[in-house]
Amino acid sequence: MIAIIDYGLGNIRAFVHVYNQLNIPITIATECDGLKKASKLILPGVGAFDNAMERLNKSGMRQILDELVLGRNVPLLGICVGMQMLARSSEEGHLPGLGWMDAVVKKMTPLNFHDTHLPHMGWNDVQPVIKNSLFYDFGRVSRFYFLHSYYFHCNKNEDVLALTDYGGMFTSAVHSGNIYGVQFHPEKSHTCGIRLLQNFAEL
Repeated sequence: MIAIIDYGLGNIRAFVHVYNQLNIPITIATECDGLKKASKLILPGVGAFDNAMERLNKSGMRQILDELVLGRNVPLLGICVGMQMLARSSEEGHLPGLGWMDAVVKKMTPLNFHDTHLPHMGWNDVQPVIKNSLFYDFGRVSRFYFLHSYYFHCNKNEDVLALTDYGGMFTSAVHSGNIYGVQFHPEKSHTCGIRLLQNFAEL
């Protein structure tokens, strides 16, 4: 059973719609009891980093998520701000992240991303740099929908799963053990997004 973590942020109903289309059972978890039987977890997120972390910390689910992800190795997919929350910290705020990956979140600036406008909004190419089941049955490059002004910087190159160019290259998907993250919104990315969510369900 896939549990979508509902702590007050994210396109929860969009994920429900996709998985209903795929006939894959899901549950929406708003408290600890909704997580206990989960075989996979999805952590969505929109908006500002500190607001997302504060809401998750106050949800009462933080401790059991640490236990499931770090202790029991339950696969988790972080999406957009949900991916950024996997890092140790973010330049967008002051609260610590989950720290499940050795990474920090940095602001896209003209120094690193030339001739671009923020936020990075709309469709863009995603290019996997290693073979991984999350991108099973994809071509060399796929297109997904983005909306963000901060990017995920991995301190370990082996954690980088895919890259995207927006006047400069940034990490658009990550993987470390049972932990996955994507900067884009698969629930808004039509065929490619549906396929990626199916692949996660079938890991």
